[in-house]
Amino acid sequence: MCDGATGVSPVQFGAAGRGRPALHKRTWGGYRIETFPSYNGRVKPTIYVVEDDPDISRLVRHHLEGASFNVRLYSTGNLVVVDAERQRPALFLLDIMVPGKDGLELCRQIRNSLSLASVPVIFLTAKSGEADRVLGLELGADDYIPKPFSPRELVARVKAVLRRFERPLPPLPTKIDEVHIDPGAMTLTVRGKQVPTTATEFRLLDYFMRHAGRVFTRDQLLDSVWRDTAYVTPRSVDVYVRRIREKIEPDPENPRYLKTVRGAGYRFEVAR
Repeated sequence: MCDGATGVSPVQFGAAGRGRPALHKRTWGGYRIETFPSYNGRVKPTIYVVEDDPDISRLVRHHLEGASFNVRLYSTGNLVVVDAERQRPALFLLDIMVPGKDGLELCRQIRNSLSLASVPVIFLTAKSGEADRVLGLELGADDYIPKPFSPRELVARVKAVLRRFERPLPPLPTKIDEVHIDPGAMTLTVRGKQVPTTATEFRLLDYFMRHAGRVFTRDQLLDSVWRDTAYVTPRSVDVYVRRIREKIEPDPENPRYLKTVRGAGYRFEVAR
């Protein structure tokens, strides 16, 4: 029997002997489409996808829904933040070059919103140069996937980002001088003012403050904070350290708390 949308017969294949659900594959818009087992068997998280190419939108929706996510598609960025503040998604998947508010402006708005700042953001975009990736991370993205992309890798990276934020944080607040973090409320307060922070920034700062005085290499931080490191580089740590300094330091260029230890890594320093 042929698929009415593509004229391609679905081909069933599975992991024989492993007891895993069979996958189905077909083509759509030049991409291979496969269905996946459910995501952790839980209530379906909702992902907001901002993508103006209808073929890619359908492809992304198909794969994410096949992995047991709910998906809301947007072809422009104009209503995304308004809708997200009404119904908070589990993750944003943003193309950069979309009509209206582009993906970069959307990411800025999300990161400046106290109610949305901790929601993970992944860029899915044709802008794939190193400078573009660094800019995406500097704006607060948790991952950056260049086009053309593997749909299976896309699903894997979405799950990896969400897994990072499923791990429970220690429940007790920590306060060092003018910096106060409350894991229960997921809030950062600096000099008496609440500061928006992404989930990755919060986890990294929490790790530094709970191990104040210790020096950590970039690889140690990746293993301890990111854990799913297949798609993250040591350069990412540098970007996040810079972002944290901009939020907690009176003078980010001459940090008082988050110090660079030349040739080793970083240390959160307690004033004596």
